[in-house]
Amino acid sequence: MNLDNIDDSADNIEPLFNRFFFSKYFRNYYRLDQRLIEDTEESIQISKIVANQVNTIRELENKEEFVKASEINALGILNKINRVIISHYQKEEKSNLFNDLKGFLENEMGVENLNNSIIKFVEEFPPENIENNLEDFVTSSQGGRPNYELLIEQLLLLWLQNSNNSFTEYSSLLQGDIWIDDPDTEKINQLLGEYLDKLIADPIENTSLLELLLTHNKINLSLDDQLETILKTWGTLLSDLEDQVLTSIDLIREENKIRLPGAGESEVYVYDSFDPENFTSDREWMPNVILLTKNTYVWLDQLSKKYKTEIVHLDHIPDIELDIIAKRGFNAIWLIGIWERSKASRTIKNRMGNPEAIGSAYSICDYEIASDLGGHASYKRLKQKTERLGIILAADMVPNHMAIDSKWIINHPEWFISRDNVPFPSYSYSGNNLSESQSIGIYVEDHYFDHSDAAVVFKRKNMDTGRTHYIYHGNDGTSISWNDTAQLNFLKEKVREKVIQKIIHVAKMFQIIRFDAAMTLTKQHFQRLWYPIPGTGGDIPTRHEYSLSKKEFDDLFPNEFWKDVVDRINAEVPNTLLLAEAFWLLEGYFVRSLGMHRVYNSAFMHMLTDEENENYRKIIINTLKFNPEILKRFVNYMTNPDEIPSVIQFGKDDKYFGICILMVTLPGLPMFGHGQIEGFEEKYGMEYSKQYWNESIDEILVKRHEKEVFPLLRKRNLFSGIEEFRFYDFYSNNGIVNENVYVLSNKYKKESALIIFNNRYEETVGWIKISVPFRVSNRDKLNQSSLGESLGLRNMENHFCIFTDYITGLHYLRKCRDIYENGLYIELKAFKYHVFLDFKEIFDDTGKLKTKMEELNGKGVNNIN
Repeated sequence: MNLDNIDDSADNIEPLFNRFFFSKYFRNYYRLDQRLIEDTEESIQISKIVANQVNTIRELENKEEFVKASEINALGILNKINRVIISHYQKEEKSNLFNDLKGFLENEMGVENLNNSIIKFVEEFPPENIENNLEDFVTSSQGGRPNYELLIEQLLLLWLQNSNNSFTEYSSLLQGDIWIDDPDTEKINQLLGEYLDKLIADPIENTSLLELLLTHNKINLSLDDQLETILKTWGTLLSDLEDQVLTSIDLIREENKIRLPGAGESEVYVYDSFDPENFTSDREWMPNVILLTKNTYVWLDQLSKKYKTEIVHLDHIPDIELDIIAKRGFNAIWLIGIWERSKASRTIKNRMGNPEAIGSAYSICDYEIASDLGGHASYKRLKQKTERLGIILAADMVPNHMAIDSKWIINHPEWFISRDNVPFPSYSYSGNNLSESQSIGIYVEDHYFDHSDAAVVFKRKNMDTGRTHYIYHGNDGTSISWNDTAQLNFLKEKVREKVIQKIIHVAKMFQIIRFDAAMTLTKQHFQRLWYPIPGTGGDIPTRHEYSLSKKEFDDLFPNEFWKDVVDRINAEVPNTLLLAEAFWLLEGYFVRSLGMHRVYNSAFMHMLTDEENENYRKIIINTLKFNPEILKRFVNYMTNPDEIPSVIQFGKDDKYFGICILMVTLPGLPMFGHGQIEGFEEKYGMEYSKQYWNESIDEILVKRHEKEVFPLLRKRNLFSGIEEFRFYDFYSNNGIVNENVYVLSNKYKKESALIIFNNRYEETVGWIKISVPFRVSNRDKLNQSSLGESLGLRNMENHFCIFTDYITGLHYLRKCRDIYENGLYIELKAFKYHVFLDFKEIFDDTGKLKTKMEELNGKGVNNIN
């Protein structure tokens, strides 16, 4: 905007004077376009451009301090807010504040000194192209209002900005030291404060205008907290600015968010009864599933080495290998990465340093069996083999995104979340075209390859029309975006239907489907991530620009997607087990309300690894009190494809086996990781085509599994039910519950089991007597059961119980009435465990068993330790 062309219309006042306070020094030093001083509706984009330019130069100068676009934008918003508050004051008091303030300053400083300061101010913060004729500019007017008066207003706004505690670090950077350190500036600032402090803005509270304008400016109050405080204090007054303020808050939180990979720290599950109960009934085979995970390409490579022959197709897997899996007790294999993968993903992985990498298993082009695995025909032959052995095949479904070069991206870009412009000025797309299509170009942002940035969007260009879309990568808000994926837009009904059709397609091939990152498609979290309610954003960069109210969102996305999936599968492919990878305290919601058959229970691995035993016991107890059916539907694991191997987390000794035995004897679905039994330490990337570490199978570890674990897998029906499952407190001799000891029992038909494990490196002794409370069916009543009752024993004289510890092979003899009345006394060393089975009740009125038991106890032979 050129001042020579300004007319006297009021419309020109706002763009000229309602601006960012970027000094001439700052603009020149960082080579900023003069137009950036204008505070237009593109203030966020301007802030990003300024921050990018400043940080680029400061990085070249090896400076450590960098500016944030969100904070620059917030300063502009605060200036707008101050203008609104001042304007409101003038209307309420029928005051011409700036004219009066001009008179006050002239009286205190002298007309000439004030004029010199005003000219100096304009020199430091000139509007566009006003380096000359400053005196003429100062004495002219705009829209019937003198520029002199407007400049007094600007002086006041600048002083308020510099008085903000959160702005201190930016003052010298954006303005330079010339204006800040000038003696006349100090004098003006002092006088401005004195004058505003005399003006009463709220007679009831006796609050001055100065206090009112600085209400939010408290020590250690961040800019986003200041803006929130302002909205609470002056909400009705700022109705026209509310959306801008909320967006500014979101942008600050977006830039300040620390993003860490993975599910995050585990928390104790807490339940409520507000969500409707909607369990999907299990088919007969579902409760007894024991799942073995296999990274398909790595497994085929390992089998090739083991059997010294090339094994590349699914049907090449030797029958003897499948026999071993079945005999160990596994009845399901999860084949990870069997779908046709992205060639663009492969190119990215190759360029990032692994020339042998294939595309990521989660960057899927289409849900067809990969051709280099032998395609559909090879899968069919493998399935015939596994069915004969009673093994069910499982596969992934990755519903929230597709590969960046998938068929859907090529043919239906409108199905994905996208934008028409580059979200950050630093983004560039000068690399190679990753698409094999002649008509569509796919480009990943340049900075991926030098690890200097992780863009949220990639570029899709129609080579025929020149039309460009910037499509968002898949992202769960916890880490950087998944750069070989494209995020589907579930606000669109057609997209939801297309994904459901793909799920049905997968279900017709695989009886078990594991849904990757399922929690991101719940309504709550899809909105949080992609269309946040104004003022709640910040999880994925730039998505605050697309905020929606809850009503707007619900109108477009009325039902829970997963509830629709469950209903369709139950109707069309009902013999399918649906397994959700879900975190963020949604575990109970997924199985109880959305109807998933099974859900990841990450707390099992994390809490038992870290020996957070009190917290994990709380999870079991809370679940039993609320609804035991949820416990039955947890997927318990010691590692999964995204985690480090179990041998690294738990070792190979008693702690590992104690937790492993707990995993296979708790209700729920036990899931074993690839290489867990063999003791492999390599973590297989989702793009691996082979094993890289030269690891040998730990035969000692395998044999211990054969002795202690596999027999329990083959008795899974004894542990999988919830109706007879009981969980106990372990009381030490001083009467205090030892939270490190897990005690559980279960029954199936006439067979009972009692499991005890001490998950701490310390010895303990104590008693097991009565179960923790558990809910009975859907009734409100909570019940408890004595140990004797839980084991199906009779509380009668001359009845004795014989049982066996499957770990040690020792047999024990106890009087049934003693178990009822006193419980069972146990001595446990560090990380030790017992698996008591084969409970048999014997009636003896001869006294021989009683004598024998007393004799054994006297020798210490029958003590459980």
